[in-house]
Amino acid sequence: MGLAGRPGAGRWSLRRLLAALLPTPVAEACVLATEDGALAGLFFFGSDRPDGRRAAEVAAREARGAQVIWDERACAPVATQLAEYFGGRRQVFDLLLALRGTPFQLAVWEELQRIPFGATCTYTELARRVGRPAAVRAVGRANATNPVSLVVPCHRVVGADGTLTGYGGGLGVKRALLALEEPRWMTPAPLPLFPTS
Repeated sequence: MGLAGRPGAGRWSLRRLLAALLPTPVAEACVLATEDGALAGLFFFGSDRPDGRRAAEVAAREARGAQVIWDERACAPVATQLAEYFGGRRQVFDLLLALRGTPFQLAVWEELQRIPFGATCTYTELARRVGRPAAVRAVGRANATNPVSLVVPCHRVVGADGTLTGYGGGLGVKRALLALEEPRWMTPAPLPLFPTS
């Protein structure tokens, strides 16, 4: 799959997920990985979100009852690449991804990976890029259900007028991620959007 991540080889099981809580400059992150080392979940938890351990258990339960095993060593490759991203040394992630979704969700998540570091795209433009220009709300829902935020950069999608709209980790985290990639996001004014092709 895509530009920011590589698909996991073969089939993978959700019977067990390895998990770790990682501090980041913007919020605590919860990482879920398969036993094969593929990234299955990356969620941010700001002050308005439940704690990461509880949320990981809920996410695993929603993933057809997977057992969560807390293992920071198993999630070390993700931790390393997150540290590089937040340290300004990484713009694209190179991790195996264990994404499950409908064909439409997978198409949206793949297209998200084409939004370059420091750029943004509107939901309308994203719908056009996946070949479903009338499906703006469905694109928004697929964006909202992205299980590996940041790696599949759903934070780079903004409203039609360039303003910030919803983000699972909270708008403060979204603004901080965008500001890290493009300092102009430190101001509240809308920015020019990623040019259409």
